[in-house]
Amino acid sequence: MEKGNKEKLKIGIYELTGCAGDALLILDCEKELIDMFKAADIQSFLMAKSDNIDGELDVALVEGSVSTEREREELLDIRKRAKTVVAIGICACFGGIQAAFLDKKDWEENFKKVYGDTKMTHTKPLQSKPIDAYIKVDYYLPGCPIDKEQFLSTFNRIIRGHPPELYRFPVCVECKWNENDCLLNNGIPCLGPITRAGCGSICINHNLPCVGCWGPVEEANLTSEFHLLREKGFDYDFIKKKMANFSGTGMADFLAELKGEKK
Repeated sequence: MEKGNKEKLKIGIYELTGCAGDALLILDCEKELIDMFKAADIQSFLMAKSDNIDGELDVALVEGSVSTEREREELLDIRKRAKTVVAIGICACFGGIQAAFLDKKDWEENFKKVYGDTKMTHTKPLQSKPIDAYIKVDYYLPGCPIDKEQFLSTFNRIIRGHPPELYRFPVCVECKWNENDCLLNNGIPCLGPITRAGCGSICINHNLPCVGCWGPVEEANLTSEFHLLREKGFDYDFIKKKMANFSGTGMADFLAELKGEKK
């Protein structure tokens, strides 16, 4: 990814379906924003510039899930133009809250409840999915939204030709650093053991359970978490909704295997 000293990396920042929280987070890097634009050739960033260019890119940062045919076509075009694609935020990485309906029939039923028989003329809606359902993703930067320091570190590494580095341990480790009591020991359904660190355990710091908004950590022991929550008295449907709320497709295969546990 690295260019010569005089030639800057061409970078595009794009938004699909989501709350735009990740793009806003980047925009909120006020002290660093000018330096970012100096360090790289930001070709496209709708929130920060009006002269956006749809040309060849060294790196594309994409937030949001794919929820329409138009977004799917836009994403495929981005992939063709970009040498490297980075999924930023939980929606791009795992589908986000809008992908919590894992079963297509459930999605279709809920879509009909909201829109009835309304005919969509501008673009066809699709069941929300993360961007890697349609394209190859080179790197992931989860979060809801992404963390400022982790984004700046990722951006800094990218413009120097190095891959991003994420925490490979769960939120529970950050909880220990912050000397929090374990909410699970008090019967509170916390997803800290299976959620990737990076948020600083901010929810648990305020006595709120982790909801998994940074997505599953690598090598998460999902089975143990499930059975632990069952032992605490929570039923299958509650656990399924809890675990899939933010990390929908990231939990799809695991939850499909647990259908026999629905008792």
